[in-house]
Amino acid sequence: MNKYLDISPEVSEALASGKPAVALESTIISHGMPYPQNVETALHVESIIRENGAVPATIAIIGGRLKAGLSRDEIEHLGKAGYSVPKASRRDLPILAAKGSDGATTVTTTMMIAHMAGIKVFATGGIGGVHRGAETTMDISADLEELAQTPVMVICAGAKSILDLGLTLEYLETKGVPVIGYGTEELPAFYTRRSGFGVDYRLDTPEELARAFSVQRELGIKGGMLVTNPIPEEYSMDKAVIDAAIEKALAEAAEKGVHGKETTPFLLAKIKDITGGDSLASNIKLVYNNAALAAKTAAALAAM
Repeated sequence: MNKYLDISPEVSEALASGKPAVALESTIISHGMPYPQNVETALHVESIIRENGAVPATIAIIGGRLKAGLSRDEIEHLGKAGYSVPKASRRDLPILAAKGSDGATTVTTTMMIAHMAGIKVFATGGIGGVHRGAETTMDISADLEELAQTPVMVICAGAKSILDLGLTLEYLETKGVPVIGYGTEELPAFYTRRSGFGVDYRLDTPEELARAFSVQRELGIKGGMLVTNPIPEEYSMDKAVIDAAIEKALAEAAEKGVHGKETTPFLLAKIKDITGGDSLASNIKLVYNNAALAAKTAAALAAM
């Protein structure tokens, strides 16, 4: 085991006995919403994982230690610290570990630490991708490279709507990452169920997802698998409303010179303000939906 990795007793017991486990990221706690809503949401996501037959493993960096499975006190610490906890991507891990610092894990680092621990399934809200205007800025999320090389199934509600979804799909195709639509042939667009872009394959049950991922591993194919799970219909936002909010947020980001890893949190916060909080409410519901599917899929994988 990696000497910088700590696996909680609950997660360790689950992995040792072949029980299903689901990884969860911590950026949503420190950077996704205000305290105490962030802590309440994180704990509820963990409870959904348990209700659906799996063990939750919220992942973060605390005191330089890579943590797979957090205590309630550790989740509370991240929630109260908020934006003072750095958002940690792949490039940040060695520095944070060397300095003994905290870090909130992104999709990239959650995948990395989940794989170190032996966790195969990860539930999140939406992945990063190719940003609009990337042909000049080269702003492409490290999430896509991680999906190309780390064998973890990522269950999400699609790529975030603020991105160039067409280019994101092209990038994933180039990297050989299968994009699965759960019960849909169209890529979900995070806040909305439809994007106008097709997925590679449609699968309709957790058992089908588990079988596909198992075969990918048995074939020795490098990289992960992306499962896109549409936000429930009753929480889906009107596409015209969210598109207008995104355009307004993008214009303000350009005006203020926001770039790099600050782009996504700035845009999501601005969209929340523009929509009067509706986008955050939708974000929370889609995370709950993804957690339930991830737990069922992890259970199906463990039973194979």
